[in-house]
Amino acid sequence: MSFHKKIRRDSEKTLKSFKYGFDGIASAVRSERNMKIHIMIMILVIIAGFLLKITMGEWIACIILFGMVIAGELMNTAIELVVDIIMPYQHEKARRVKDIAAGSVLVSAIAAAVAGFIIFVPKIMALI
Repeated sequence: MSFHKKIRRDSEKTLKSFKYGFDGIASAVRSERNMKIHIMIMILVIIAGFLLKITMGEWIACIILFGMVIAGELMNTAIELVVDIIMPYQHEKARRVKDIAAGSVLVSAIAAAVAGFIIFVPKIMALI
């Protein structure tokens, strides 16, 4: 195989992997209520960030936290789907796996909310 063909094949594989990733995100947004909630909160925080003129460092913190919460929700969704496939009937350990995965998203969402309060409350208080 020539060098150019290999590069082209590798590029096509990379593009497909991005497509699969975006398809997964879209699927989760369409089907998961909590993902819709996280996306709506993210949009509200972005709007508030522009209105309250948060600093570059605060934007970076928000972006990292957005990624952490959304990635956690995606992983939780994937875990729940796999558990449902493997264990289609009620099982205590399957329930625990799903609860623990959901707990990990909750921890990241609480951390993001606390950071959000630290960033936004002083700016809101300054307006009052």
